[in-house]
Amino acid sequence: MAAKGRVTIREVAERAGVSVATVSRVLSGNYPVPPATRTRVMRAARALDYVANAHARALVGGGRKMVAVVLRQVTSPFYAQVAEGVEAEAAARGWLCLVGTTGGNPQRELEIVQLMREEGARLVILVGGVVEDDAYRERVAHYAQALDSSGARLVLCGRPAPDPDIPALVVEFDNEAGAHAITGHLLSAGHRGIVFLGGLPGNTALDARVAGYRAALAQHGLPTEAAQVVDCGLGRTAGHRAMAELLADTREFTAVFAGDDMVAAGALRAIAEAGLRVPDDISVVGYNDIPLAEDFNPPLTTVRTPAEELGRAAVRIALHDPEHAAGAHHVLGTHIVVRDSVAAPPSGRAR
Repeated sequence: MAAKGRVTIREVAERAGVSVATVSRVLSGNYPVPPATRTRVMRAARALDYVANAHARALVGGGRKMVAVVLRQVTSPFYAQVAEGVEAEAAARGWLCLVGTTGGNPQRELEIVQLMREEGARLVILVGGVVEDDAYRERVAHYAQALDSSGARLVLCGRPAPDPDIPALVVEFDNEAGAHAITGHLLSAGHRGIVFLGGLPGNTALDARVAGYRAALAQHGLPTEAAQVVDCGLGRTAGHRAMAELLADTREFTAVFAGDDMVAAGALRAIAEAGLRVPDDISVVGYNDIPLAEDFNPPLTTVRTPAEELGRAAVRIALHDPEHAAGAHHVLGTHIVVRDSVAAPPSGRAR
């Protein structure tokens, strides 16, 4: 998508058929303007994708150093930790942090990004894995170009850029390597029947975790059909339901790799309800190492992702060298945290 120059207030005035002063009065909201004229000006501004110059507003005292972080939800421990990192780094630099949630709704995301542009946010940070389809690629290219044209920056946090040429900074962690390592941990304990619980086809983060899981199985000489991926999505409820169904259907496995720690929480509950014990009967591992993971029963072996550092890095890197941030790609590492939820498979059940 080709970059477009910033739309001027004069272009809005010409399209609406009014003076520049009238457009300024409508957009500032500080002067009385006839309703019909206001409607005409706002329609023209929307049609041209006009955003008032934040630097000009700053000259009259209206501008602030703002970073906006856009999340799917704040109830997820992972998203909350990323947001905490963004806010902490922004505050340390004297910037204001605004938080918006989308509930996974692309239209809501579009509205929030537009609102943050209008409010003069200098950084807009989109957090978390997504389904990378054509609509998403087009949407992100639009965000990046529109923000860039108004002197702001898009940061993709925990997700890759759909096109390396768009003016966006990418800060993510290595999902595939983390999944490979935790699957290898189960294999080293003697497990061969390992279920991946929590797939979500098309989601960039989960697809990478599934890829790491499959690669580890193959590296240990297991056939392709040894991989069993249950596409139940994320969340404790999804993990509980899928685990209960799996236990009712088959016991041809000895370990579960949950797509994240909340899926693992649901799986642990379903296993206990079935009268089984972790890790004596089934081993369970998770992903993210949320703060509650060490308080699960038993404490959960999982992959620690640098969630708070992810948020901090998104702000720090974007502000440290803004001229070179566009198109830059930074990958943070992960590591396994070993606790009490993994043991050797029960005698005679190593598969």
